[in-house]
Amino acid sequence: MTADFSQIRRIEHLPARIASHIGKEIAEGRVMAGEKLPTEHILAKTFGVSRSVVREAIAQLRNEGLVETRQGVGAFVTEALRRGSIRIEQADLHDRESFRSLFQLRMPLEIEAAGLAAVHHDDADLKKLDDSLARMTGAEKWTDQGIVADLVFHRALAAATHNEYYPLFIGFIAERISLAINAARAAAVLEEIVEVTIAEHVAIRDAVATRDPLVARTAMRHHIMGAAGRLDLTLEVY
Repeated sequence: MTADFSQIRRIEHLPARIASHIGKEIAEGRVMAGEKLPTEHILAKTFGVSRSVVREAIAQLRNEGLVETRQGVGAFVTEALRRGSIRIEQADLHDRESFRSLFQLRMPLEIEAAGLAAVHHDDADLKKLDDSLARMTGAEKWTDQGIVADLVFHRALAAATHNEYYPLFIGFIAERISLAINAARAAAVLEEIVEVTIAEHVAIRDAVATRDPLVARTAMRHHIMGAAGRLDLTLEVY
């Protein structure tokens, strides 16, 4: 069964929509660099959602480099726009070709990240990978929380490179890939696709743990090609 990309807008989750709205406000200059965003409580009331949804939206904006959070103070717009920011609106990702392009970009970024993580990770990084895998394989793996744990795994892997730019770019892409994960789940037998996806992540984790960059790169390549295949996307590989 082939993924129906026409359903992407319908399954886009609330945090992504809220992050997109705030990101547009920042991009168009209605919220300036250095300015503090309204509190979680105010944003929750404004958008009519829970504070946990707002926190997830702020996390997405942080991954995109648009805001920085200061503990006990709040979220502030960064100077990213002055340096020239990169932004792909969720509304632009609604057909097969746009997702194919995003997966093609994902290939060099995440394969290289896996190799670097194998070389540079520390015990704390490995624990974060294990924690996200525990969530992926637990009782919540059939729910949206399984998708959240999947994205957390990729962010943790990016952080394990100990290169500050990988979390920025991979975190940004991961939020958009979440829509594709939903589409793939909707198009296949859920039990099969979840178990295959988990096995691919376990292989990546184990390769990183052995500190073998070549094996880690191979495992990530296998995962991305598999994920693309589950969406009936063909990637150019040389």
